[in-house]
Amino acid sequence: MNAADSRDLVADLVIGDDGRARPPWAAANQLLRDYYDNEWGMPIYTEKGLFERLSLEAFQSGLSWATILQKRPAFRAAFHDFDPDVVAEMDEGDVVKLLDNADIVRNRRKIEATIRNARAVLRLREEGPGLSNLLWSFKPDETPAPRTLAELPTTSPESVAMAKELKRHGFSFVGPTTCYALMSAVGMVDIHLVGEWRRGCSGLWD
Repeated sequence: MNAADSRDLVADLVIGDDGRARPPWAAANQLLRDYYDNEWGMPIYTEKGLFERLSLEAFQSGLSWATILQKRPAFRAAFHDFDPDVVAEMDEGDVVKLLDNADIVRNRRKIEATIRNARAVLRLREEGPGLSNLLWSFKPDETPAPRTLAELPTTSPESVAMAKELKRHGFSFVGPTTCYALMSAVGMVDIHLVGEWRRGCSGLWD
């Protein structure tokens, strides 16, 4: 690494009071720091866990992740802890109630997509391969190694393919950018900057 690269690396990381290097977004407040330290990038394989992450990433489109994280408890309550069996049974009456719920993101298209996606999850379970197997089949052979924020990818050939396959199975609000955010959130790719204390902590890229 040359001197200029070193300066960029330092500029794009924040050293916390515990001596650990984090990206600026993870140092913004305690809620984001806890999410970064304990959840982001750690593998999730369960159907419900993946359905929740996929749903929240869809709601996040056009908004900040901080907003979604602050509202996550309300989202979990509104969508029955993201149990796809229960969410799949929700109807127009439930949609109307959710549109009156100021504690979540009141976007009709995203609410309806969540219900539609729950039904798609059930079809995947019944017909195969299941949500977890489908999503994890797009884990790439290699992961990025960004050194600066400018090098962070937002899509990949795998996320484009994942989005296409999900749409083929009836999912919506699952574009390549949303799919890549999901992939990074559940450890399919490791986009922690080189130098962050959490890089490599998922155990999937050692």
